[in-house]
Order: sequence, then C-alpha cells, then structure tokens
Amino acid sequence: MSDPASDLPTDAARDATPGDWDADAFRDQIRAVLDDFLDEQAARLGALGADAARLVAEARTCVGGGKRFRAAFCYWGYRAIQPEVADDAALVRACAALELLHASALVHDDLMDSSDTRRGRPATHRAFEGEHRGAGWTGDPGQYGAAAAILLGDLLLGWAGDMLRHCGLPRAQVDAGLSVFELCRTEVIAGQFLDVSVQARAHADMDTAMTVLRYKSAKYSIERPLEIGAALAGASKEQSRQLSSFGLPLGEAFQLRDDLLGVFGDPALTGKPAGDDLVEGKRTVLVALTLAGADPAEAERLDSSLGSPLEDAAVVDLRRIIRESGADAQVEQLIGSLADKALAVLVRADIDEHARGVLAQLASAATQRVV
Repeated sequence: MSDPASDLPTDAARDATPGDWDADAFRDQIRAVLDDFLDEQAARLGALGADAARLVAEARTCVGGGKRFRAAFCYWGYRAIQPEVADDAALVRACAALELLHASALVHDDLMDSSDTRRGRPATHRAFEGEHRGAGWTGDPGQYGAAAAILLGDLLLGWAGDMLRHCGLPRAQVDAGLSVFELCRTEVIAGQFLDVSVQARAHADMDTAMTVLRYKSAKYSIERPLEIGAALAGASKEQSRQLSSFGLPLGEAFQLRDDLLGVFGDPALTGKPAGDDLVEGKRTVLVALTLAGADPAEAERLDSSLGSPLEDAAVVDLRRIIRESGADAQVEQLIGSLADKALAVLVRADIDEHARGVLAQLASAATQRVV
C-alpha cells in the first residue's frame, strides 16, 4: 500500500466530512467522571486524615481544566471502529483515565523543570512547598514540595491504570486497551528521561529534539489515545496501523505548536510566564533550528541564556533572535506539513465516516490552538 500522504492532494485531505460533536459537553462528562473517581479515592483514604485529604484536593486541581484532547482522541478512536457505543458511560470512564496519565506527567514535568506555575496557579511542588513554609514546619520546604509532587504524580499514574481497568467495559476489550496503555506509560516515562538528559547535556540537534518530542509528548497525546480507543473497540491490525499513521504526525504537530506557545504564547492564556521554555532551558526543535540558522554570535547568546533566569527584556531579545533566524516560520511550516500528512491518512482510513469528520475537527483544534 502506498503512503497516502505522498499521493493525496492536501486540499482533499482537508475536505474530510465534518462531524457534529459537542466538545464542551464531552469535557463536562470527563470532568464529572474524574470528580466521581476522586470522590471514591477520598472516601478510600478518609481514615488517613487531613494529609490524605490535601493530596486528593491537589489531585482535583491537577485534573481540572484543559482541552481533554487525550480523552477525546481515545473516544473517537473507539467510535472510528465501533460507531454505536453499547455503554457510553463505561467508554467515557476509560477515556478519562488518559487525563489522569496526563496529570501525572504534568506534575512530574513541572518538578523536573523547576516550573513555578501551571495553568496560572502554583505548580504542585510549589503549592506543597508553600503550605510547608506557611505552617512553619521543620525541614526544607522545597524538599517537602518535591516529595509531595513525586508521590502525587505516582498516585495519579497508578489511578490511571485503575480507572481504565475498572471502567466497566467487557474484560476482553479492557485487556486489549490496557496492552496499549502499558506501552504508552513506558514511552512517556522514558521520553521524560530522554528530555532530562538532553537538557543536562545542553545540546540537541534536530533529530534528537524530534525524538524527545515524539516520545515525551506526541505519542501519548494523540497516537496512543487513538490506539487505545481502537483497541477497546476491537480494531483490526490494519485499522490500528492507519490510526497510528494519522496520530503520530498529528501528535508531533501538536507538540510543535506547544513549543511555539512556550516561547511566544500569551501568559494570560497559557498560564505560564513569558518565554517559559527559554527559562527552563528546553532544547526543542524551535531552539535547534534557531541555533543552526542564526548568526553565530546570536546563536551563542541564545545558547548561553537557555536555562537561566531571564528578565522580560532578555526574553524579548531571544524571541527576536528566533524570529530573525526564521526558525519560528520553519516550525509553522513543519506543523502544516505534519498536519497535512495526518489528514491525508485520515481521509483514506477504513473507519466510520462520522468519526472521520470529528477527528478532522480535533486535528485542527490540536494544531491551531493559542493555548
């Protein structure tokens, strides 16, 4: 079979039949399912007292908000194979498990990056650090915050597997989904370690930056959620392969958009300080392209500034270097190319027509967002 992305016109890829779907109502469903699940966990941990209650309260904060892309791609991965859902409530619970996985990754990521904020509020380790300091407890507040974040991230990760395992779908379907979920979990943890190691070496060429992007984010954000949903629905190997071929380039485009927002995004919308990825020293594709294309002196200025505290004026200057190198335009072109490749696969995939339209809408939302 030929590569659909190579022989299908871009315009045809974008003409996938639009599907009507209430994304807001779906997000409300996911939120309600997560609230119910955390209510159960709070009751289970009630005997542990106030400290356990604080842990669950922070978990609620961590899973609140967001676009719910992972849950949505899982849901429509299922409906792409099985348009009629016998137990929609059980399927939504299965999809919500991916939001717990996502929350786990964010809690650990913020700690590893020493981020101060997440979605406009203190990152988990900073929140617990502040509680320690405010209460005047003994020991190091920073160490307490780090310990709490590690434990909460681990707990969220464990809960994700629990929620999928006990979602209520038939056991054979759940087992098929769990096999993909387990692979996804392994990939995102290994991808995080690769990211940490790249930052420690303070160097990443284009290929390395793309590998980090793929395994830390792209796969678990879109490709694997699609595959989990499809596996729950009993997809054939070919159908799973097609959804994977759609999901991986789309996930890469999704993360490239995130990388642009991490440098150029509006803090009022992203909930992160201006140029946060530069302060954190992220060796992204955007940075790799800038270092390769900028004037050597300007490239050295960017390279030496990454991972250090930056005043607003310094962030503005580094943004200028990136723009003048043409790296941001190159990333925009790459996002478009990857999105086109994904849509070209989607338009030919052996899936339900209504699901195809909704997945096309989700693809646009994931790659064209401003937050």
